[in-house]
Amino acid sequence: MSDVRTGTVTTKVPARLDRLPWSRWHWMIVIGLGTVWILDGLEVTIVGNLSAQLARPGSGLDITQAQVAGTAAALYVIGACSGALFFGWLTDRFGRKKLFIITLAVYLVATALTAFSFSVWWFFLFRFMTGFGIGGEYAAINSAIDELIPSRHRGKIDIIINGSYWLGAAGGALITVPLLNDLPINIGWRVAFGLGVVLGLAILLVRRHVPESPRWLFIHGRGDEAERIVGDIEREVRRESGAELAEPERSITIRQRRSIGFVRIAHTMVALYPRRTVLGFSLFVGQAFLYNAITFGYAQILSTFFGITTYTGYYFAVIAIGNFLGPLLLGHLFDSVGRVQMISATYIGSGLLLLGTAWLFAQGALTAVTLTACWCAVLFLASAGASSAYLTVSEIFPMETRAMAIAFFYAIGTAVGGVSGPLIFAGLVESGVPGDTALAFCVGAGLMIAAGLVEMFLGVRAECRSLEEIATPLTAEEAAVRTA
Repeated sequence: MSDVRTGTVTTKVPARLDRLPWSRWHWMIVIGLGTVWILDGLEVTIVGNLSAQLARPGSGLDITQAQVAGTAAALYVIGACSGALFFGWLTDRFGRKKLFIITLAVYLVATALTAFSFSVWWFFLFRFMTGFGIGGEYAAINSAIDELIPSRHRGKIDIIINGSYWLGAAGGALITVPLLNDLPINIGWRVAFGLGVVLGLAILLVRRHVPESPRWLFIHGRGDEAERIVGDIEREVRRESGAELAEPERSITIRQRRSIGFVRIAHTMVALYPRRTVLGFSLFVGQAFLYNAITFGYAQILSTFFGITTYTGYYFAVIAIGNFLGPLLLGHLFDSVGRVQMISATYIGSGLLLLGTAWLFAQGALTAVTLTACWCAVLFLASAGASSAYLTVSEIFPMETRAMAIAFFYAIGTAVGGVSGPLIFAGLVESGVPGDTALAFCVGAGLMIAAGLVEMFLGVRAECRSLEEIATPLTAEEAAVRTA
């Protein structure tokens, strides 16, 4: 590790990173860091689609479907919230790279041990620990991605990366079909968890080559290392493109520190940026309730109302594809049309579509196929909106608080919506009354619409702007980024 020296330094590192053309190096960042959401989608979907199978006699676990979709799901989310806060604080203190290696290792060990579950308490414990690792990933990875991706691409790339969760969800849904039907009842679900470990190990091999964030380095007294990393990136980009890179004009003067106290981080978020704090909380609560409820509970709906237990993966794969297409096709509009317009439109639009779905379901007008089609339409918009929640909180707060801000809003928003969602949803679906399930749909729709309205009034126009322009670092010598 480089020697840590503190003092005042003027640097062009942010501007040099932002002016880079897209290159193979950026694709390495996307693959090494962004593909972790595929793991998260794989994890959550496998458990949701295996819920009926795990509850069958002979599975090796004495567990009910409601416990899998409700209790285990809630413990996973509680673990993710706890991991986000714990690892988020460590990420801002010790760097992005250390933590995105450690959090992936936690996930891998916990998932492997889940596959060897021999009792309900063991299964619950390692669902919690798997969530603990994934929660830490959210803070470390989103911080690193935003600080390494050029500003003009940040919105699109961040939204598509977060939306790649649904590629994992589609894969997890399809994987469960042969595992449920072709393998013994006590083996198939264990193999499913083992596949997550294999994919995680492949990601770890790529991730070793991702550098520490130069933005984090120069703030924490490691300016020479930051300059060296950016220089290496520039040489690689020049070699690929053959183009010369113009020297940027913008610079920023920083008072370097080894660490930023937690009290100052909290004061920054609550006292200096109260409107942005309300915005982040609203966006996360809305999407967390909707997504955690439906992700963990859709197989339960299919089995309870339509008698489908072993082929739920096919239905969920269709929903997952719709979810991924939303960020993929709409992502570029968050940079061109604008953050406020697109975030509010996707949240409010998905909420209105979900209200229509709830009414049709309560009337008994939907089959398993048409319900899946309705959810595809809802989640096409909602997925882009949910991805933009992570983008929003990672770019509207100062550099020194970025990982902790992501962790805070993920944890608080998910604790409110993500823990209550699966528990409320599982209880209402278990009643077997269509009106009860429609009520759960309406709650999710109302929260999404409310969050969209908050975005309309409090949203930040962050498109194509440097992170240091959107929120000046706490350690900056001046109140705003200056022009050299």
